[in-house]
Amino acid sequence: MIACIGAGVIGGGWAAFFLAHGYDVVAWDPAPHAEARLRRTVEAARPALNALGFPDAAWGGLRMARSLPDAVRDAEFVQESAPEDLALKRSLLADLAAATGPDTIVASSTSGFPMTEMATAAEDPSRLVVGHPFNPPYLIPLVEVVGGAATDPGVVAAAAAFYRGLGKSVIAMDREVPGFVANRLQEALWREALHMVAHGDATVDQIDAAITDGPGLRWPVHGPCLTFHLAGGEGGMAHMLDHFGPSLLAPWTRLDAPELTPALRDAMVDGTAAEAGGRDFAALVAERDRAVIAVRQAVEEARRD
Repeated sequence: MIACIGAGVIGGGWAAFFLAHGYDVVAWDPAPHAEARLRRTVEAARPALNALGFPDAAWGGLRMARSLPDAVRDAEFVQESAPEDLALKRSLLADLAAATGPDTIVASSTSGFPMTEMATAAEDPSRLVVGHPFNPPYLIPLVEVVGGAATDPGVVAAAAAFYRGLGKSVIAMDREVPGFVANRLQEALWREALHMVAHGDATVDQIDAAITDGPGLRWPVHGPCLTFHLAGGEGGMAHMLDHFGPSLLAPWTRLDAPELTPALRDAMVDGTAAEAGGRDFAALVAERDRAVIAVRQAVEEARRD
């Protein structure tokens, strides 16, 4: 059984995801009408989960608990999805750590707070870990997992394994970074978009089209690093950095660029080589082209529907 603490958009999305994978879910949320809202969220997610291969007959059961201790009493895993309020998170995670058994992992859906900051009130913070999803959790596969200073490393590994076992794409972070990985990247793009609108450089629809009809088509298969690796041609990331490195100083963004030191250059070259996994330039180009065609066709079909 899995406990979902907080039954808003994120908590409800998690509940639907766990139910579809056959888990019984017990939820708790002190807000008025929380149960009705949760059940609406689950039902709204059902068609998408059915389409992903999770038939209704395989779903677990859903129950709303009367209290937090009741919700977590028999939980194998707890997913906390309370509002992004640090004081609330600290109090709630302390209560969850105290109310759960010694083998129960408590994961927070926080989108930015480090666990070290959230776990300060917990008597035993060793089982507290961040399990940050992306909305909607039942549809977007990414989960970022990272522990706090007092989190048992084994708990981080176990949480990552649990999510992977349910088909999630997991980034198990080596250390805490405010906002984690994806939100920091997303925020950089968002801030530049706001700057462009504020300065009259581009309109909202131009900015969205620049992503959906441009680099966004490549990102489902190759992220920004591997995309730039291909931008270097057969010379790969090394050629791209050596050739275009000076453009980091050009005013293409309002964010300051890091110095392109030899160590940073080598880290990027070695990292993209490892991600390529032995695939040469031609193989990566063919993979990218197949994926872009598939994405474009799928998006066009979805828009027709």
